[in-house]
Amino acid sequence: MKKFNTILLFLLILFNNAFSNPYPYSVPDEGMWLPLFIERLNYEDMKRLGLRLTAEDIYSVNKSSLKDAIVIFGRGCTGEIISSEGLLLTNHHCGYGSIQALSTTEHDYLKDGFWAKSKAEELPSPGLSVKFLVRMEDVSELVLKDVNAGMNESDRAAKIKANSEQIVKDAIGETHLIAEVKSFYAGNEYYLMVYEEYKDVRFVGAPPSSIGKFGADTDNWMWPRHTGDFSMFRVYMSPDGKPAEYSSNNIPLKPRRFLNVSIKGVKKNDFNMILGNPGTTERYLTSYGVKSALDLKNPSIVKIRTIRLEIMKQYMDADNAVRIQYASKYAGTANYWKKFQGESRGLKRLGVYDEKVAIETRFQAWVEANPDNIRQYGNVMSDFASAYTVLDKYELPLQYFNEAIFRGVEILSMASRFRNLQRMLAAKDKETDKINNEIQLIRKSLDAFFKDYYMPLDKEMMAAMLKMYYENVDPAYHPATYSYILGKMKGDYKKYAEMVFLKSIFTSKDKIETFLNAPSAKVLAADPALKLLNEFAEIYLSYTQERSDALAKRQKAERLFLAALRQMNPDKKMYPDANFTMRLTYGTVQDYFPADAVYYNFYTTLEGVMEKEDADNWEFIVPEKLKQLYKAKDYGMYGEVNEKGEKIMKVCYLTNHDITGGNSGSPVLDADGNLVGLAFDGNWEALSGDIAFEPDLQRTINVDIRYVLFIVDKFAGATNLISEMNIIK
Repeated sequence: MKKFNTILLFLLILFNNAFSNPYPYSVPDEGMWLPLFIERLNYEDMKRLGLRLTAEDIYSVNKSSLKDAIVIFGRGCTGEIISSEGLLLTNHHCGYGSIQALSTTEHDYLKDGFWAKSKAEELPSPGLSVKFLVRMEDVSELVLKDVNAGMNESDRAAKIKANSEQIVKDAIGETHLIAEVKSFYAGNEYYLMVYEEYKDVRFVGAPPSSIGKFGADTDNWMWPRHTGDFSMFRVYMSPDGKPAEYSSNNIPLKPRRFLNVSIKGVKKNDFNMILGNPGTTERYLTSYGVKSALDLKNPSIVKIRTIRLEIMKQYMDADNAVRIQYASKYAGTANYWKKFQGESRGLKRLGVYDEKVAIETRFQAWVEANPDNIRQYGNVMSDFASAYTVLDKYELPLQYFNEAIFRGVEILSMASRFRNLQRMLAAKDKETDKINNEIQLIRKSLDAFFKDYYMPLDKEMMAAMLKMYYENVDPAYHPATYSYILGKMKGDYKKYAEMVFLKSIFTSKDKIETFLNAPSAKVLAADPALKLLNEFAEIYLSYTQERSDALAKRQKAERLFLAALRQMNPDKKMYPDANFTMRLTYGTVQDYFPADAVYYNFYTTLEGVMEKEDADNWEFIVPEKLKQLYKAKDYGMYGEVNEKGEKIMKVCYLTNHDITGGNSGSPVLDADGNLVGLAFDGNWEALSGDIAFEPDLQRTINVDIRYVLFIVDKFAGATNLISEMNIIK
């Protein structure tokens, strides 16, 4: 017995050390923390680094706090209110879709920029909204009421869903608020998020792409960076102070809180913190998940998107109107195309797979050392193994269907909207009201789709994507149409695409409207685009149930695995994976060493913009006025003097914050809660950060707020906006 206890103690010590990384405990500067628990979990660490606020200054339900100035911007970014009149700041790439939607060949706001010199000139942005967090609340006990360990995953999910719906209903009552219950710690805890949503958001200003997107794809995820990645909008409310749809009678928002803007600048080791809405991390991913990402998911997405980007760029370069139409689509595709390349590189470089395997081996030893642990956690690792056996089997057909077919070929995406209508029209007992409602839903989507659609591009995309799918996916998952392409069409994918686009009703708004005026199941059944989409969909559905069962098994294993980690380390501070809810991350301004004998300073300057200028490369064009301001060193109150006595204009700077997608546009705040920067990117060397945080390498790239103000003031002359802000000198 004494020998057994000695071995157990050794294992526990070894295990405790092993779990310090890569699983997310509170190593310095790591963590996406729930602001609800700042005082209990983070406040002392933050004070030690230099924070001069109270915990309640950052997050409070009872009084105005910094959280009241932060919004979810659109569907995937963060923004912040920076004036008493609802002026909002976010990234240029976050506003990109709205700016693109407002742009035309006559008014190309992407290329030329735009600045409203009065509120009357601000442009309504249809479909754009922002959400303020009212409060978050731990509702785990209510969500898990009547949930027990004996339930299967389906019954468990159904009970949690029913409980959550009641919680949301009770939370919002008869108010205009909206709410949702979100899962944390892999389903071990649940939190209620209550929001107030504003739908009248207007475009105020953005620099030209030569500033807001300077460096474009070449510099994306890279340091040194010289991108002025910002744009401005304004939130409006009804005259009685409530959220409202767009109306000319609406007035600028009177916010509960707005951020002061500091032009004092930052120095190395200064405390900074970020409040934002990080999207998704997988810090508790197992070795099975890492291997699947490296071997299957990431390389397939990169391979498909490489071809998609090449085709889009070919047509965008040839036609300015097409460039505007596809600018947002291209940017969105390119962003994670490069991200997945960097993620794979980082996972391999840091040996994350081997680290996970070692930890899982020790986890199993911990389980087997205790009969109670065996009963509760004994099947966790074997369930992971069997789940991934199934999931990996379908990963390639799944990725190629999603990336190449459904997202890649726009005519098939449009055809997918008619699958419900096809079933309704073919039904023996037709329900006229439901058919008419479905037709109205389709009609509402047509203008937005065809505004940014170019048929010749999509035709070439179809040929390329069908060829890729055929060459890379097991024949067991090939639709029947491939027999026709290889037979009658003699393997000519372009000829097949020509036929589809010639005969399909989905190539123009007029053709679809004509069909909807006299809808027919027979016409839909004969349409080659819908026929092809249906074949792919049937194959996808054929393995959906087996995948769903495997996903449920993996989900249960993840929940138990994470519960075990917390049980084994009761004194460790652990943060939940990101799930697009408000989080706090804090750290300091830092430089870094990305590789042997390579050093990166923590800031860049306008001089670097001039050094990168390339008149023959659209990514590195420098506006003439910016060059004039640089030559004259006309930086106003936003520049500074370096140690050599030279006037400089800082552009971007680095912090060691822990962020991910969704944090784009997040405010970077100093020790007093003043706005000093705007987070917009991570660095290439640490793109594996969604899975494993690397404190020596992981950096957040921020626009220096002084560069933002310099562009607004000296470059754009939009002094009306500067005068709105409370600037701390």
